[in-house]
Amino acid sequence: MNSPDSAPLAKALDIVIVGETNLDLILYGLPREMPVERELIGSGLSLTLGGSSSILAHNLSLLGTRVGFTSQVGADEMGNIARVRLTEAGLDTTHIARKDGATTGVTILLPHGSERHILTYPGVMAEMTVADLDLPYLTSARHFHLSSLFLQTGLQPGLPELLDQLRRAGLTLSLDTNDDPSGNWGGILNTLLDKIDLLLPNEAEIKKIAGKATLDEALDALAPRIPLIVVKCGGRGALVQQETAHGMQRDLVAPLLVNPIDTIGAGDSFNAGFLHAYLNGDTPLRAAAFGNVTGALSTLRPGGTEAFRDASLRATFFQQFLALSHPSLAQTRID
Repeated sequence: MNSPDSAPLAKALDIVIVGETNLDLILYGLPREMPVERELIGSGLSLTLGGSSSILAHNLSLLGTRVGFTSQVGADEMGNIARVRLTEAGLDTTHIARKDGATTGVTILLPHGSERHILTYPGVMAEMTVADLDLPYLTSARHFHLSSLFLQTGLQPGLPELLDQLRRAGLTLSLDTNDDPSGNWGGILNTLLDKIDLLLPNEAEIKKIAGKATLDEALDALAPRIPLIVVKCGGRGALVQQETAHGMQRDLVAPLLVNPIDTIGAGDSFNAGFLHAYLNGDTPLRAAAFGNVTGALSTLRPGGTEAFRDASLRATFFQQFLALSHPSLAQTRID
């Protein structure tokens, strides 16, 4: 596996993310079973930046990582709102294209306690291809990350060659597939698993990826193919499987317990914390502990980015929980 520190320090970006940008419309208080031809009244509504890739890019930038983001939005008001939110977070938005005649995607989320309905109109997110990417821009980073593999159908055919090119340029590579709406978990995925350094699934996803019934079986099956796997296990924390000099090592990293308001985007926020710490040279276990902190922070506001946009909340939360709950992380660099 390449080291995240192996690329030259002169690289302009720490990480470049290629992915989708959309908005999340979150409706609270609706029943789990929804009859047709009835007017159902919700108890609350939030409109936030959405898309796994965008949430990651936004939150990672606010942690102080130098983030480049390649994406597309439609020439519409939703696209304008998304671009403003990303620009405010301080990441490089020069490679977010505004496509005339296209529509920005939207996801409607209906939370029901620990579960939720997720309804997505992909819009322009499915149209970007590898031919739309600027390879010199991508290789100006130390690390490349891809989220939402199955929603970005236009990218899929060119991804194997792209990852090969990026690896030859010295980048380390990570993937968070997110859910497969088709339920097939096939296509290009199997080829990509042998090309990445780091996989960041949740517990349900890794079992689907490996085609196994249990988490342990899935990790065993993927161990020969991926040197570092970090599994988001919700209230149990994060499980880290890594290749060491003594063979594969597997550790459970304890969660940070809070009273959540909204778990939407918590997994993407975990990814932000993990990648921020890991690309700063922390061990996978320390990085996972910090991911648990940033994932917990995310749950304190609606959507995946609102807690990070609240600078006062963010600073207070980190000061409190890095020093008290995770003293070993107190020196983690956060800008």
